[in-house]
Amino acid sequence: MPRFTRHLLLSALLLTMVASPTLRAQDRATDKDAKSADKDKPADSTSSKDKEESSVTDHTLKLAGQTIPYKATASTTLLKNEKDEPIALIYSTAYVRTDTKDVAQRPLSFIYNGGPGSASLWLHMGAFGPRRVVTANAEPTPPPPYKLVDNNGTLLDKTDMVFIDPVGTGFSHAVGKSQDKDFWGVDEDVKSLAQFITTYVNRNNRWNSPKFLIGESYGTFRSAALGNYLQQRDGMYLNGIDLISSVLDLGTIAFHTGDDTPYILYVPSYAVTAWYHKLLPNRPENLDAFLQEARQFAQTEYAAALMKGSRLSSPEKAEIAKKLARYTGLSEDYLIKANLRVKLFQFMEELQRARGLTTGRLDARYTGFTYNLLAENADSDPQSDAVTGAFTAVFNSYVRDELKFGQDKPYHAISSGVGNSWDWKHQNGGYGFPGSPNVEGDLVQAMLTNPHLKVEVENGLYDLATPFFATEYTMEHLGLPEKLQSNIALKYYDAGHMMYVREEDLNKLKANIAAFIDSAAKP
Repeated sequence: MPRFTRHLLLSALLLTMVASPTLRAQDRATDKDAKSADKDKPADSTSSKDKEESSVTDHTLKLAGQTIPYKATASTTLLKNEKDEPIALIYSTAYVRTDTKDVAQRPLSFIYNGGPGSASLWLHMGAFGPRRVVTANAEPTPPPPYKLVDNNGTLLDKTDMVFIDPVGTGFSHAVGKSQDKDFWGVDEDVKSLAQFITTYVNRNNRWNSPKFLIGESYGTFRSAALGNYLQQRDGMYLNGIDLISSVLDLGTIAFHTGDDTPYILYVPSYAVTAWYHKLLPNRPENLDAFLQEARQFAQTEYAAALMKGSRLSSPEKAEIAKKLARYTGLSEDYLIKANLRVKLFQFMEELQRARGLTTGRLDARYTGFTYNLLAENADSDPQSDAVTGAFTAVFNSYVRDELKFGQDKPYHAISSGVGNSWDWKHQNGGYGFPGSPNVEGDLVQAMLTNPHLKVEVENGLYDLATPFFATEYTMEHLGLPEKLQSNIALKYYDAGHMMYVREEDLNKLKANIAAFIDSAAKP
């Protein structure tokens, strides 16, 4: 509490103590009348806890020989329901270049991470914000103090940026009669972010600016549904959607009993992981050629064998196990015992078991110590463990020190309870029984409605969370007309889910998305 405020409160207390009994009796009578009158007053629909907050700071950044002046706005935006009642405060950090002559020509990008249950600090502090945290590549980052530096990978020279934290993450939370869990669902999430985006565009007069959605992981799932929602409901057409570490059909990574699709789609990712850790017999030198072989094997011989199910004979199983071992680095014996079907967390535990190491999920280049060498499944993700402390600490310092926001507020980088409470139902116009959550139809509808919409997909080769072959399969099975299919481009990186933690790939990611924005923003 500020010293001046404390002084006023103390003075008021002293005055009350020395007041005469008569005055104190009059005060009690007045208080009683006031309380009675308050009962008759209509309740204020917006309490002090529901108020928007904002901090605006000015900065400059030297980037590629130019000095970029920009305004950073750390703020909360109030959402309301159809009855005009407050329901949530959404936290965002907006970076707007201040020397722009014509704002209608300046692209605007809305950026978020995934989870569900993750705040946007990963893309904010790792990839595209004007400042970024420095982490070790493919190994654990040492504890604090961490290093915060100007970010050569920022997109600020190409687009204004708004980083969004969905309800229940970051500083965002429900207000009024609502609860955080009211926003935890595919459609609920889309609706709340759409309202935030339209509010931002309205307040800042950005309707005519080229607009982009940039999401990572579940953020890509969100982007497909959100992009379609904005276009269909609000008439807000987009120039482009960038999908970083993408999954649009969660069935491709779910390993449901009776569905062999994920096993097929994971083979090339298992192969590149085993190749990286030098666990392949007769390890090939040409990785690209090897991965093309792995793709071919997965979708032909391996897929045909799995399709036979229990009709596959023992000799056939042994033959496929021998070939699968060549691509995955797992023993033939292990593969036969697994019935040729190895789930992700089994692979993470088994691949380097002999070394006493667990392989990373978000980035398979990372490894961590295995505590229980008899465990069937990995119980942690070494990549997540390696960087979470650095990202969390640096953002918490940055938002308070440089953006001057949230001094007394906890920032929730990851809200673990969100995923378990998430409502996966999605109204996407499909028929029949509900299956795995899928937003492919949303992306298709968005591209049919807006045939100029461009889509770029960023794939980390060492990403075991959203494997690149599954993304290729998804993009090739959208059923789009040939002309619209050409609006989709796929890019690849020699890192994992968060490819930007590898500096070479941060620079490559910047170059690719910058070119994407330039192309899609042209009239």
